Amino acid sequence: MILKILKYQLRDVFRSRWIIAYVLFFLVLTDVLFRFGGDGLRVATSMMNIILIVIPLASIILGAFYLYNAREYIELLLCHPVKRHQLFWGMFLGLALPLVAAFAGGVLLPYLYNAAGAEAWRSALMLVFTGSMLTVIFVALAYYLALRFDDRIKGLGLALVICLFFTIIYDGLILFVIYMLSSYPLEKPVLILSLLNPIDLGRILLLLQFDISALMGLTGAVFREFFGTPLGMGISVASLLAWLAVPITAGFRRFLVKDF
Repeated sequence: MILKILKYQLRDVFRSRWIIAYVLFFLVLTDVLFRFGGDGLRVATSMMNIILIVIPLASIILGAFYLYNAREYIELLLCHPVKRHQLFWGMFLGLALPLVAAFAGGVLLPYLYNAAGAEAWRSALMLVFTGSMLTVIFVALAYYLALRFDDRIKGLGLALVICLFFTIIYDGLILFVIYMLSSYPLEKPVLILSLLNPIDLGRILLLLQFDISALMGLTGAVFREFFGTPLGMGISVASLLAWLAVPITAGFRRFLVKDF
């Protein structure tokens, strides 16, 4: 039954205009950067800051809109012999997978027809991995918010606030803490704080992959010393998976008991 729901959801999402606009945005942007920026490594570096802002915002807003607009569809299916866990996973994957595919296709196609080298492809694949993880994480956050708050305005407002907090406010707070406590050793606390923000985790992974962490000075050296090791890389990936597991588990439990 999950596959049947997923098949219908994929067909519905891939026929929508916004998914076409989403893939064209990354396709055109990557192609333009190739034409004006040169090699694939520079393109990946330029794309980094763009995806760290666009993907969380698009994923959490589209996810919230999608679930709010699907209330009648959910009520209709729940009147039939469809189990709630099947419906939840079918709808979640039916949105997350098209967003990941649209992003990955839009980024990788220009690399394919521009004949990028092996190093550029490694950077592009890390870019796609990071963007895909952020997509699924923020879709999961959107699902939890849409299930937690019946008021659409409140849910969408909180989605915007959460996205703004992780993309802008959180880094500002860390800089403020570093400035106020500059006389203390803050290497380990900064590492811990970076694990509490999925966007910061993605940024660190990409900076290390692109070998430009030296531009961050002492902080970059600390990040390279920790995240550049197999243990640090494993912890960062595990943290991203935890960022996915927590909201999706909370949303799933909410869906099982929610009165639609």
